[in-house]
Parts: sequence; C-alpha cells; structure tokens
Amino acid sequence: MSEHESEQDVLSDDDYEYVPGGRRRKGRGAKGCIAVLVALAVLVGGFYFGLTKGVSWVADQFQGPEDYPGPGTGSIEFTVNEGDVVAEIGRNLKEEGVTASVQAFIDAAAGEPASSGIQVGDYELQKEMKAADALEVLIDPDNMISFPTVTIPEGLRLVDIVSTLAENTDIPEAAWNRALQQPDKLGLPDYAEGNAEGYLFPATYEIKPGQRPVRILKMMVDRWREAADQAGLEEKAAELGKTPGELMIIASLIEAEGRGDDMPKIARVIYNRLDGPGDKGGTNGTLGIDASNAYGLGLSGTTALTTEQLAVDTPYDTRRRAGLPPTPIEAPGDDAIEAAANPADGPWYYYVTVNLETGETKFYEDYDDFLVGRDEYRAYCETSDRC
Repeated sequence: MSEHESEQDVLSDDDYEYVPGGRRRKGRGAKGCIAVLVALAVLVGGFYFGLTKGVSWVADQFQGPEDYPGPGTGSIEFTVNEGDVVAEIGRNLKEEGVTASVQAFIDAAAGEPASSGIQVGDYELQKEMKAADALEVLIDPDNMISFPTVTIPEGLRLVDIVSTLAENTDIPEAAWNRALQQPDKLGLPDYAEGNAEGYLFPATYEIKPGQRPVRILKMMVDRWREAADQAGLEEKAAELGKTPGELMIIASLIEAEGRGDDMPKIARVIYNRLDGPGDKGGTNGTLGIDASNAYGLGLSGTTALTTEQLAVDTPYDTRRRAGLPPTPIEAPGDDAIEAAANPADGPWYYYVTVNLETGETKFYEDYDDFLVGRDEYRAYCETSDRC
C-alpha cells in the first residue's frame, strides 16, 4: 500500500459489479442482499400472522360458539339421564355428534326457561343439528320415545317376578334365571349373599329393544338401592342393632303383613318380639307370621294355610323357630323399607286385621286382648266372603 492510498481505496473485485459500458460500480454483495430479503420476508410474514390471528379473535368474539346450521341428518336415539344438568346434556349432545359445541347448547338453553324442566328419557334427534333445534325437541315431553313397560307389584316372590318378566317380554324364564346366577353383575349388596330375593324392587320399568336380562335386573337392583339409601337402611340397621340384610328380611315381612300407616306399627311388633324384655310378651321370640311359613312351602304369602301345612317345619317356620327367617320372603316397596328402618314407638306384641275390606288392624300388648280381636275377626268372616 503506497502512502497515497487508504484502506478505503483498496478494494477487491468482489466489491464491484459490472455495468453496461464496461465501467464498474461499487456494490453491497450477494450476502447482504439475501439478508435484507430474509428480514423483509420475516417482517411481512409476522404482520400477516398477527393480522390473521387478530381477525380470528375478533370473529370469535362476535360470531359466538361453533354451531351447525341444521337441520341435521339421519336419526339418533339420545338419552337424558337422571341428574343431568344443562351442561351435562350439552356435553353428551356434542359427544354424540348432535351439536357442534357444548357452549352453543348452553347459550340456547339460557334463553329458554323451559330448559330447566327437561325430563329424563329417550329422544329421537339427528346428527349435526342446530343447538336451538335440539333444545326444542328436548323441552317437549311429548317427544320422548315410549318403550314397552313391565310393572312389578309389591310383595311378589322372586319366582313370581321372573314369571312376570318372562310373560311381558320376549325373553324366556330360563334366560332370566341364568342372569340371576351372576349376582356380581347385578349389583347386589354383599349382605344379600348372592340371593336376589327381596332386592328386585317393585316398580314399572321400560324395557328397551335389545336389553338383556342382566341389565334389566341390575336396573331393578339399582332402584332398590335408591329406596334403601332414601330410608338410610344401613345407618338405621346399626342404630337398631341389626344388619342391613336383617332389615331387608323385616321389610319383606312387613310388606306381607300390612299396608300404609300400619306398617311402622307392624315393624314395632316384629322388633318387640325379637328384642323385647322377659318372655317377649309370651311370644318367646317367635314371630308367628304365616306368610313366612307359606314361603317355606313354596307358596305365595297370600295363601291361607291349612293345619297340616302349618305343621310342616321349614327354616321359614316362624311359629316354632325364634328369630328371623333366613332370607326375605318377597319384594318390599318404599313404605315397607321405610317402616323397617323407622319403626313406630309402642308396646305391642300382637296385631290382627279385623276387617279385610277396609284393612282395619288392631294392635295389642297383651295376649288376652289379642284373643278379643281375633274373635272380632272371626265374627267378620262369618258375614264376609273375603275370608
């Protein structure tokens, strides 16, 4: 480098670019141009991304939750379950593909007062419905799908319940009996010891197409559980010094013996006979309930037993054997379970129904007084064909 040259004057060929006419001019270089282009691309891309997200956010604020335009396609059976609130119904609708979002259904329900009265049951809906249209179907009870029903009355033995189910469905008795051999699938409590007697709750049940015996029987046991929990069966058993299984036996005896307001009094007679002081009012711990004796003979509790039949000794003979029979003898309803868990207060050891037409029943503490009531019943039977 001469003394007349500076660093700025000493340039390489890379620092120039050729221009027409053969003259060269000073340039930035290829690398510099690429860097500028990349920076520009990033700037433009970031602006576009931010603009797109911003537009999407604004649209979300004003367009509301995702919803199908409707009217929907196909057909789907949708179930509203016991205890389902609007949000739960909305989740189930979205899961079934009926509505596009949960929030769309919640918003539709918020503007419809009748949405708080959606009834438990099955409804026919479509896939991809507008949320408001689905709600319109659900708030009208007339839109519920009806299925064949079977009514199980209070006081039926297990064998009679099976017969009733078989007679009112296309499922034979053998299939019901096979299902009863799977107590773990029926939801029976441990204290039932695998025996469904007394635990298939008497009520009216819808039988849906394709339902199998195990599921139907479990539905009946679940309904029993509701009644038991309502009565506080297990807690009350502990207070009364009994097991829950014993309370169910007592409930079945009450169902066989009484009705209505008499049930808590009959419960008290049973408890007094089992646990009363001294000789337990002369009963010595025996219950003397002929419906139990009949059960031991394979007969309905409404059967009037002969002297010969009463002489037959079985584990269910409550005339000779003190204490409770080994199992429930029939299916008790709500009132009988409630009475077993909450017996009336009273000193009674005896009772007799003196009028079968009205159901009038009298209760006694003393055996001699009971004999007066028994004579009143016999006099009634002399003029009544109900005996």
